[in-house]
Amino acid sequence: MKIAALSDIHGNLAALDAVLEDIRLHSVDLIVNLGDILSGALCPRETADRLMPLGLPTIRGNHERQVLADDRERMGQSDRWALDHLRPDQLDWIASLPSTLSVGEDVLLVHGTPEDDLTYLLETVTHSGCREATPEEVECRAGNAASNLILCGHTHIQRSMKLDDGRLIVNPGSVGLQAYEDDRPFPHRMEMRSPHARYAFVTRIGSNWTVEFRAIEYDWDAASAIAAENGRHDWAVALRSGCC
Repeated sequence: MKIAALSDIHGNLAALDAVLEDIRLHSVDLIVNLGDILSGALCPRETADRLMPLGLPTIRGNHERQVLADDRERMGQSDRWALDHLRPDQLDWIASLPSTLSVGEDVLLVHGTPEDDLTYLLETVTHSGCREATPEEVECRAGNAASNLILCGHTHIQRSMKLDDGRLIVNPGSVGLQAYEDDRPFPHRMEMRSPHARYAFVTRIGSNWTVEFRAIEYDWDAASAIAAENGRHDWAVALRSGCC
């Protein structure tokens, strides 16, 4: 079984189209979507229109949850942009998505961790910044999830880790945004340091899973220009450079 894992599209239609075309050139059994689909500074309505007919196994991320909270005055810029541009049927679509999803008996889709869409699974934030999590930290956050493969998103960083108990955790990175800054629980930056759209192939051979991380070219300068036109200089920089 070969799975194409997508996450954190963030309304970047051009990046999504480039990734879908790359997937088309390879033989896959399934494409899954790990959330944070539409919020950002780009094309939420058009991105939803591209994805909805595909019927992919899809979960909601923290940004879908925040948009659905319908408290516009407390939303960040990215969620307000999505809320203001999505149609009622598109809002109904994201409202229908589960927060986690099991695919068969062996694969679990989560956004952050199995219990929390805001907690990083494979990274740890300290007062000094962000570092790769230890196996002990990851095992604790993964909890009792029994699936041999856990696919997660949220951090926009391509990373995988195999735990001593045999479970493989994979973050395919972000399709749509390669850098961001956050202040929770401490100020930190997440940067892939190049603007390529990212996703991953995860393939089961026998009882084992292997990972292939992908980095795809697309017109990131055009995406950056759209973000700038929409008043998001932070996104414009991140989209063209992969840095904050």
